Amino acid sequence: MNLALLLPPLLLVGSNIVMTWAWYGHLKQPSWPLWMAVLISWGIAFFEYCLAVPANRIGYGAYTGQQLKVMQEVITLMVFGGFSVMVLGEPLRWTYLAAMGCLIAAVVFIFLPVD
Repeated sequence: MNLALLLPPLLLVGSNIVMTWAWYGHLKQPSWPLWMAVLISWGIAFFEYCLAVPANRIGYGAYTGQQLKVMQEVITLMVFGGFSVMVLGEPLRWTYLAAMGCLIAAVVFIFLPVD
């Protein structure tokens, strides 16, 4: 199997898990001052970049930049959907699932051959 095809989605899943914690994990700590939430989130985000940048560098060429971006957006929403249910305790509404369906359609369109 070509690592340039397999590694980018795996790295993007990892980067999105880390970034979701950076952006939304502090919501479970409402007593933290804002400056603390920002600094901790910023520190976590460094590790997200350590996964996202290689994902895009390795994947570019096997995928187009546009394909990598759409892939990343769908992965982001899938990761956040699980995070919002499991960590934030929010229900997954039908509107969220409908939006996910639209994004999956976007993935299908972005990967269709243009010829």
